[in-house]
Amino acid sequence: MQGARRWVCAAGLVVLAAACSPLKTFNAVVPKDSGASLAVHAAAFGPDPRQRIDVYTPTAMARAPRPIIVFFYGGSWNSGTRSGYAFVGRALAAQGFVVAIPDYRLVPQVRYPAFLQDNAAAVRWVRAHAAEFGGDGDRVVLAGHSAGAYNAAMLALAPRYLGDDRKAVRGLIGLAGPYDFLPFDGPIVQQAFGGIGNPVDTQPVHCAGREAPPAFLATADKDDVVKPANSDALASRLEAAGVQVERRRYPKIGHVGLVTAIARPFRSRAPVLADMVAFARRVTDASRVAAKR
Repeated sequence: MQGARRWVCAAGLVVLAAACSPLKTFNAVVPKDSGASLAVHAAAFGPDPRQRIDVYTPTAMARAPRPIIVFFYGGSWNSGTRSGYAFVGRALAAQGFVVAIPDYRLVPQVRYPAFLQDNAAAVRWVRAHAAEFGGDGDRVVLAGHSAGAYNAAMLALAPRYLGDDRKAVRGLIGLAGPYDFLPFDGPIVQQAFGGIGNPVDTQPVHCAGREAPPAFLATADKDDVVKPANSDALASRLEAAGVQVERRRYPKIGHVGLVTAIARPFRSRAPVLADMVAFARRVTDASRVAAKR
């Protein structure tokens, strides 16, 4: 998240920006990975024009269905487009994954929990249509950056959103996510979450339990937008519940740099893509998944 206006919560854990870049300009000019293609464009998973999804697949043939990564972009819950993150979809698809990137309704059109309900509907759509684009609907990793990492975490940790579909979630990848930001303070969070009857239920740290999937939680040491303490808090809660957690800290980059490091020209700045891929491969390994069934 980046922008001119910011707020700091009383706990000192997170700073959110009012105007978060959707990275559309960056995506338009940055070289993309070969070995991936846009297999599904703007498929509808709901009636609203924002409820659309793109799916990227490897160009190489596969003998078996591939694991799926559903990636949720950030934007303070009030901005962002799936097209601005094609570089993420192609980068991960080139590594052998089916990658789905949904749009979802944003503030002020909706507020919590509608954007989470949209994301849950997108995951259910991906599972239902997985065979059509070579994906394995029982091997799903939820991933996201910033507010998108919050969305991924809530779907992975809180059973009320995915229901039985949550059993297919094999891992959570969170890049610079806000997971522990009570009390609600400032215009952005008030617009998205204000007036909620039980604010505690909105926080990923309070949804973490022993049924959670393994998690990869990454932060940038120079992040002054979402404080790394958020990831520390969630990692501690998950580990206390007996959940496997990989905690990664990348020096010399900031909040947006954490996601742009996935793009081809910037991978030397931090091994974000390599670390994400290694984690996703491990938790979706077919033999590992079969042993848990």
